[in-house]
This record gives sequence, structure tokens and C-alpha cells, in this order.
Amino acid sequence: MKHHAFDQMMSTLGDLLSFETVSSDSNKAMIAYLAERLEQQGAHIIIDESPCGNKANLFATLGAQTSGGIMLSGHTDVVPVTDQDWTYDPFQLTETDGLIYGRGSCDMKGFIAASLALADRFAEVSVHEPVHFAFTYDEETGCLGASHLAETLKKHGIAPRLAIIGEPTEMRVIEGHKGCYEYSTFIHGLAGHGSAPELGVNAAEYATRFVSRLLEWREKLKSAPPKDSPFDPPHTTINIGRIESGIAHNVIAQKAQIDWEMRPVQASDADQVKADLEKYCQHELLPMMQKIHPDAKIWSEAIAEVAGFDIMPENEARQLVQELTGSNSSGVVAFCTEAGIFQSLGTDCVICGPGSIEQAHKADEYVSADQMDQCLTMLDKLADTMDARA
Repeated sequence: MKHHAFDQMMSTLGDLLSFETVSSDSNKAMIAYLAERLEQQGAHIIIDESPCGNKANLFATLGAQTSGGIMLSGHTDVVPVTDQDWTYDPFQLTETDGLIYGRGSCDMKGFIAASLALADRFAEVSVHEPVHFAFTYDEETGCLGASHLAETLKKHGIAPRLAIIGEPTEMRVIEGHKGCYEYSTFIHGLAGHGSAPELGVNAAEYATRFVSRLLEWREKLKSAPPKDSPFDPPHTTINIGRIESGIAHNVIAQKAQIDWEMRPVQASDADQVKADLEKYCQHELLPMMQKIHPDAKIWSEAIAEVAGFDIMPENEARQLVQELTGSNSSGVVAFCTEAGIFQSLGTDCVICGPGSIEQAHKADEYVSADQMDQCLTMLDKLADTMDARA
């Protein structure tokens, strides 16, 4: 028998899927919808606009504006559907054979819809402890919205006691993941004719040297995983995503760009790699380049530096969600979330939500009705627990 709020959740999810909140576009219409829904329950609303003004986070609180409280968190943005072969309209809810299709259905508008469907119940129990809703922008492009929201919450002196981040885990309890650091490194040399390579500064050649250094670090990190690392693979990883350089066979490449990422098991690994690369560029590569062309340059830009979600010996959020779901275990995931950012506020965090990451980002993305029902049951039990502990 489905949860009593299932139909309301489906109606809400249909509304949310209709907002085309691809990360390259604005999410403000969806944020306004969410704010209006929560204001109807008496929530205090903070609209946290992005620096560009085209996007926003929503932080809504039911109950007293005091420190602590339990936070339900989800991101509003979705990945593009461009060049994907969809059977169904990606921005319209389609339910068939117990599966709910639509872009963002599992990643992660399903969890947001379930949270809203029980907002009236959370309004009742928030007299005992605040219930917060954190809905962010640009998670898919580097958790930019959550980073901005964390700073805003610090300014307001708000630090939730516990947080449930509803990323798709098939309702499994997740207590940790690696960080995700993404960079673009730019190399500017001196163009010239390919027949006289010694007269130019070939950015493509220096890019290969830089990439070789990255690959050396990849092997070093592979051979030195932290003891008892729970991750697969257990070590910090480095990936070269894209290399772009040159314009023709017979022209010395003037510019190069390397897009790369690092997924650190521990922050010290990332610090070590970055410090070595800086030293390598400043003391080895640049002197060779500038000997020929004084204006030669190498610099890197951080696209995103998303903190890892550290496993904590004591984690009240993990313990609570294990009780709510009846699970006696917890695990880690390979993908990155906003949990590490909220953990930096001093908030105990756990990741648990409906759907599978295997369906995320693909054509015909779906979440099962059974998973959504399980999520509603978990959130309902959360409200009951808050009531009982008061």
C-alpha cells in the first residue's frame, strides 16, 4: 500500500520536472515555486542569489530561527538532454510499469518532491526543533550553489545540527565520498613555422610535460593509499579530461589547455600535488619557455574544489537514518555531493535518497515508484521521531 502522501508527491514531482533547470540556464522559476509552497506552511525564506544574479539557492526554515535543526537538502539543477535519445518528453512526468521518467526524476527532484509532500507534517513537528530545506543551484557544475549557501549561512549564524542529502543511493545510508577538484591549466608560448621549432615556444610540447608530471603523480598516489581506505579505488585519482592545442601540422602551437581532475581521498594529497605542480612550472618549465620568449606563461584555474565527505567515528545523522530505514550498515560512493560542504559548517551529514546513480544523467532517466514510496516512509518516520523525542 502506497504512502498517503504519494499522490501529492507525484503532483509536485510533475511540477518540478517541468522546470527546465539545466545548469546552463536559470533555476529561479523553480526556486520561486518551492519558496511559495514552503511559505504556505509558514516557513521563513532566504533567497540566496548567485553572484551572476541568474540563479538562486533557497533556504527555508519551519519553526524557530534558532541554531540547530534538521536540514533536508537537494540540488535543483539537472544535466542537459542534448544529443540524448529520449523515449519520453524529458521535462514531463511519465509513469509506466512502476517507473517515473523525466530529467531529474532521480537526480534529484524526486527527493525534493518527497520533502515538499510532507511539509505540512514537518510544520507540525518543527515546534520541537527547526526543519530546514536547502535547495541549491549548480551542483552539477562543481557544487557552486552549496558553497555560496554555506557562506550565507555562516553570515546568518545558521548551522543545522543534522542534514540528510537526498542524492540517489537506492535508499542506502552513505557516510562518505572523495573530494572532486577540477582544473584547467593554460600554457601560452610563441608561434612560428614548424621548420624552425627552436625559434618558437611550443605550448603543445610543454603541455605534454605537464601531463607527464600529472601521470607520475597518479602512479605515486596509486601506490600509497591511506590505510584502511574504504573507497574503490582506495587511493586519490587523477584524470586527464581534455587536451587542446595547435592549429596545423606545420605551425608551432602557441596555446594549450589541459582540463584535468583529482579525486582526493584526503586533502593532504591534493595539497601535495598542487604544490609540486606549482614548483615544477615555476622552476623548470617557465624558465625554459621564457629563455626564448619572456612573455611565456603557465597558469591554472580552479573550476571546482569540492570537499570530500569525511567518514566520522560519531555521526548522529548516519545513526538516525539507519534507524529510520532499518539499515544496520552504511557505505561510501564514488560520486561527489554537497555533503562535504555542509559538513564544514559543523553539521552531521548523511546521504540517502531514492533512485540509482546508474539512471542519472542518461536518456530516459527514471526513479521507481517503490523507491519514492520508501523515501516518503523514511521522511514520515523522521517527523514521528522528532515528535516522540520532544
